[in-house]
Amino acid sequence: MPENTVAATHAFWLAGRQATGEDAFDVTSPWDGRLVGRVSVPTDAQVEEAVAAAYAVRDELAATPAHVRAAALDHVSRRLVERTEEIARLISAENGKPMKWARGEVGRAVSVFRFAAEEARRFNGGEAQRLDTDPGGQGRLAFTRRFPKGVVLGIAPFNFPLNLCAHKVAPAIAAGAPIILKPAPATPLSGLVIGELLAETELPAGTWSVLPVSNDRMPALVQDERLPVISFTGSEKVGYAIMDSVPRKHCTLELGGNGAAVVLGDWAADADLDRAAQRIAAFSNYQGGQSCISVQRVIADASLYDRLLPRIVAAVEAQVTGDPSEDATDVGPLVSEDAARRVEAWVDEAVEAGAALLTGGKRDGASYAPTVLTDVPAGVTLACEEVFGPVLTVQRVDGEDEAFAAVNDSRYGLQAGVFTHDLQAAFRAHRALEVGGVVIGDVPSYRADQMPYGGAKQSGVGREGVRFAMDDYTYERVMVLTGLAL
Repeated sequence: MPENTVAATHAFWLAGRQATGEDAFDVTSPWDGRLVGRVSVPTDAQVEEAVAAAYAVRDELAATPAHVRAAALDHVSRRLVERTEEIARLISAENGKPMKWARGEVGRAVSVFRFAAEEARRFNGGEAQRLDTDPGGQGRLAFTRRFPKGVVLGIAPFNFPLNLCAHKVAPAIAAGAPIILKPAPATPLSGLVIGELLAETELPAGTWSVLPVSNDRMPALVQDERLPVISFTGSEKVGYAIMDSVPRKHCTLELGGNGAAVVLGDWAADADLDRAAQRIAAFSNYQGGQSCISVQRVIADASLYDRLLPRIVAAVEAQVTGDPSEDATDVGPLVSEDAARRVEAWVDEAVEAGAALLTGGKRDGASYAPTVLTDVPAGVTLACEEVFGPVLTVQRVDGEDEAFAAVNDSRYGLQAGVFTHDLQAAFRAHRALEVGGVVIGDVPSYRADQMPYGGAKQSGVGREGVRFAMDDYTYERVMVLTGLAL
């Protein structure tokens, strides 16, 4: 990364232009505590200016030709490609994410903006419906199109500081909706990069703002009637508090999970078990385990449990931990030392209650060693909540029914992975598992950015994935044509 991008003071983006406020805050590396940058904070008056500008431009943006919106989105996608290494190092610096995963995140954001450009060109094509199926509708045709509900308030988390900002911004612009983006306070710099690239486009002024305001200033934005759509990714507690506070607004909530990987009895060949162990180890620890769909629970059939467990432990111990700026590193620090202390406390509680610690279980500052436990008692926090850290529990079950019941024995339901070769078992899993997505032959951590993504139960409401988010940001409006010779 160029020297002038590190420890610089970053302006925010106010109605499409750079601006600074009266205060600023430091962004530091969770790996070594170094200063990554200072970020200017909008004043209350500047936040009001951003909201007023977005509200004022909503009709203009909705009427902006699809090719203009698509061109802007294509431009951001191309510029992300050109700046991949720089942006990946920024993500790694502010988030602690290893470079291999940071580069992957940039690549995913490239795709999100490209998908959004494609959807902008084909979205809202209109659907005609004959109404003369009854005598009263003779000569009438209903024509339905989708229109933006209004300005979107996008609230993004720290764990994917670029791509989850992209998942708020790109669908909004594609659908013709202005957006106010609030990046996470711990990782605002990646979201500001999106503002920088959008500023190079010809979108109408006021279409977007990137406001790095503190979390305690969010209630006023959430309550603002000029922001009828809220897209939130983060904790269950905060997400449902937002929804409860604004019951008449449209809220899309992508919340937590405690993703399960099921290994059924037919996944029994040595090569099968090796693959399952490698995938489980990688995706219980990627992003430091700070992903809503990381593997937290392994549910293994008794017929192969004793062969699978040592493979998982060995694969977890082979994960390379350390400096996230090094290409060889698999597992970096958590976002903060407080986060690592919480993980430590949960693991210690489980061990004191009788769980067997097979590897890991040690904290060093903000880093927590990749950890595997078995025999975790049902009542401990680790068994019930989302750990959001590099911790994996493994349990033995007898057969498919018990395995699926174990997956569903959770108040979360984001995604599940099922290792099986049996197509019928795959369809049974799809029907039985109370989750938003079932991944067959792999871990629950697979996500393609164009597919519908979201959860059941306490894992949220609504769906992300570009086209599906666009549906959430818009509503159907019907026009009835009369006196036609159909």
